[in-house]
Amino acid sequence: MLDAKDALSGYRYLVLAEGMFGPQTSKTANSAVRYLPGRVLAVIDSRHAGESVGDVLGFGGTIPVLATVEEGLGRGATALLIGIAPQGGQLPGSWRPMLNAAIDAGLDVVSGLHFHLSDDAELRERAAARGVRIHDLRKPPAQLPVSTGRARLVDALVVHTVGTDCNIGKMTAALQIRDALAARGTRVGFAATGQTGILIEGWGISVDAVVADFVGGAAEQLVLRAAEGNDVVLVEGQGSLVHPGYSGVTLGLLHGSMPDAMILCHQPSRQCPWNAAHRYDWMRLPSVPEMIRICESAIAPLRESRVIGIALNTWDLTDEQARDEARRLEDATGLPATDPVRFDPSPLAGAIVAAAERKRAGRAGMGG
Repeated sequence: MLDAKDALSGYRYLVLAEGMFGPQTSKTANSAVRYLPGRVLAVIDSRHAGESVGDVLGFGGTIPVLATVEEGLGRGATALLIGIAPQGGQLPGSWRPMLNAAIDAGLDVVSGLHFHLSDDAELRERAAARGVRIHDLRKPPAQLPVSTGRARLVDALVVHTVGTDCNIGKMTAALQIRDALAARGTRVGFAATGQTGILIEGWGISVDAVVADFVGGAAEQLVLRAAEGNDVVLVEGQGSLVHPGYSGVTLGLLHGSMPDAMILCHQPSRQCPWNAAHRYDWMRLPSVPEMIRICESAIAPLRESRVIGIALNTWDLTDEQARDEARRLEDATGLPATDPVRFDPSPLAGAIVAAAERKRAGRAGMGG
């Protein structure tokens, strides 16, 4: 399990997102802007140079977008963050000069690529020569176990964010709900299962980099740790059970984490599985009620687990359209539905608190 909380907590970042900075193409960069306030000093993307992060994303304020790493070096940054996670996770060849410039300037490097920068001889030797550290957030730990179902035994309520698609806001929903629960006084742990969640939380396992047999075991280990001293565990979701490219890791994560309940994440405007190259336009996504049935059926042989709320991603809708969609889904499913970023995560937090109380009452009724 990667535990880099101390190492990552003090960094001030230049974020490299060259050619890909945008609402849906730079998830790591966007989440760093949202959840590490004050620690992102600039974003590097020559396409949007001269604009602000707020201009590009709709949030993030006046953080500047710069054309080169060199332009950002005088701003007090201590690390360069790779701000994208492209399909395949490889390092674009055109980025090497920018990485070299950052390393030569003494910046540590934080990366969530599948390509481990610390395994690259040129970058590793250059970093060592300059006393620079490379953090590969997606490098899995050794000796992971096969899942044995132990996550179902924790006292905490385990809630897993699942999705109608990938890249739809499962981590963001979990973090928004976490903050709402903490504000209520609930002791809540966040189990980071991807590189961006690890960046924000400081520990976790990027399950999409784990050998398939051990994805469930990785999820189990995350739940067991996150449950320590907490009333609720929020397990960050990955992919989707119906995504042609990523369903394998999704199922392993679902079965390994053994959730008591699920929050379904959905983008109303999304019609086909997401891919930047539109490779999945041949497939239509299931409706929300059908996706609820799919998720609940997938875990049913192991334990009963129900979807208890719907987290919407409505960034491309008007406020009126977003509220109408939330009401429509509440009527169709009988579940609370909201955009936890745009509006209020409290309906989802309330559903989780009620489920936690039911679990405690059920355990008390069985004598613990």
